[in-house]
Amino acid sequence: MEITYDYVIVGAGSAGCVLANRLSESGKFTVLLIEAGGSDARFWIKTPIGYGITFFDKKVNWRFNSVPDKGLLDRTLYVPRGKVIGGSSSINAMVYARGAKSDFDDWEAAGNHGWGWDQVKQAFEAIERKVTKDGSAVGSGPLTVSDRQKDYHPLKRFFTKAVKQLQLAYADDGVAQGEEGLGPYLINTRNGLRCSSADAFLQPALKRRNLRVEKHAQVTKILFDGDRAIGVNYNQNNKIHTVKASKEVILSAGAIQSPQLLQVSGVGPADLLKQHGISIVKANENVGANLQDHLGINYYYRATEPTLNAQLGTRMGQLISGIKFLFTRTGPLTLSVNQMGGIIRSSKELKRPDLQIYFNPLSYSTEVAGKRRLTKPDPWPGFILSFNSCRPTSTGSVKINSSDPFAMPDIDFNYLSTNQDREDVIAGARFIGKLQNSPVMQELIKSEPVFDPSTASDEAIISDFRKRAGSVYHTSCTCRMAPETEGGVLDPELKVHGIKGLRVVDASSFPNVTSANTNAPTMMLAWRAAEMILRAGESNNG
Repeated sequence: MEITYDYVIVGAGSAGCVLANRLSESGKFTVLLIEAGGSDARFWIKTPIGYGITFFDKKVNWRFNSVPDKGLLDRTLYVPRGKVIGGSSSINAMVYARGAKSDFDDWEAAGNHGWGWDQVKQAFEAIERKVTKDGSAVGSGPLTVSDRQKDYHPLKRFFTKAVKQLQLAYADDGVAQGEEGLGPYLINTRNGLRCSSADAFLQPALKRRNLRVEKHAQVTKILFDGDRAIGVNYNQNNKIHTVKASKEVILSAGAIQSPQLLQVSGVGPADLLKQHGISIVKANENVGANLQDHLGINYYYRATEPTLNAQLGTRMGQLISGIKFLFTRTGPLTLSVNQMGGIIRSSKELKRPDLQIYFNPLSYSTEVAGKRRLTKPDPWPGFILSFNSCRPTSTGSVKINSSDPFAMPDIDFNYLSTNQDREDVIAGARFIGKLQNSPVMQELIKSEPVFDPSTASDEAIISDFRKRAGSVYHTSCTCRMAPETEGGVLDPELKVHGIKGLRVVDASSFPNVTSANTNAPTMMLAWRAAEMILRAGESNNG
């Protein structure tokens, strides 16, 4: 028996949870939210530091891998993505950053009227409830954005003083609002627990009769009637179910799986679809193209005073931290290890920020690139300085290698394929070198680092980067919003070019990757998309 809903949303991640809330809010429309993963009611999801555990947990993580990357010495990179209610917002490091203002002016300049900074700023403000460092609240949005700098490790004072010694822009009220500057990161926690998109947007909507959530249900195909999307098939308990959408199907499966689902359903590069025997509904070479991501590297240092290694790396430290968390919702388990940083220009001559910086009061210098060892830090006091370029120019792709919707696609990041990206790596390493050599940081550094970016040659910096760099897990742009003739899959209302009743609303929709963490702009995008969808629904022009 086929069931019909007004809206069918594929994926209960950062975007899908926002859409489910807003589209069901009036009670006028029926909404089905389909999620391949299960419940987010898990200890290591609700515990903020738990992302070090969920990083490899197949129960909540898709655990993708890239194809060998030529720019990184043919290394295969790990690509974690949330497979759970809340999606990647349930397993990420919780940093909340809008990006640079100019990112969104570029979105508009790419042919997307209405997506400039002035317009998206209103949506950011609508979703945010910022809890300041003194505990007061600003804004009334559903998403809690916390300034936890008072709880950050005492090592933060060295970073703060170094920023001021170097006369860099400092952001004391948290790095999030679109401004350039280094300071304490804002994070998505509420009362000492993670505040994911599911916590903020989906949970309040679950009691609505017009909203249904299907878990452990993987969508296998989008159904079409001519050039209109009319529903989806999904697999649940090894049984295929069919649901229809009277108004729209909305893909929010993320930058890897939204293009994959389009391709296996017949929307994508013609030769690729023919190769796998898939009937073409709409040929578009841009589906799965233009993959962008941030690529970063850590530099490790031994410290002259205790760091988080002592609290997270010893049994006694873990016991004390666990007791604090369980009984008072305080301590390091309620935080991210990404505590200080922001977006900055490596040179004053630049017109816009080109680097995102991290200062973490913890080290795990025995790591393998793409691994995360938050529960196994070094047995000595240590910390990390790291960077990634804000706006890489290299682009890759996501392509199916089979008509099987359960087969993992080929993810080719194509990192460091442009001169600009290689120049940005050198600039980033030199910037880290300046930070480490500031007088106050020299007081903190106990011994010479294994790799010194301030003295290494340009060639050595690139060579080291190719060996050790890894994804910062900000995959985006694979169904980018732009005119089809200019590399686009979606129009400015996030409708798929040439298809009726089908939108893509997630980080794959970005025209270009934003300059910082992508979770905040993904939720903003979904908030604005909901407004567009509701307008169309009210006028019956979906």
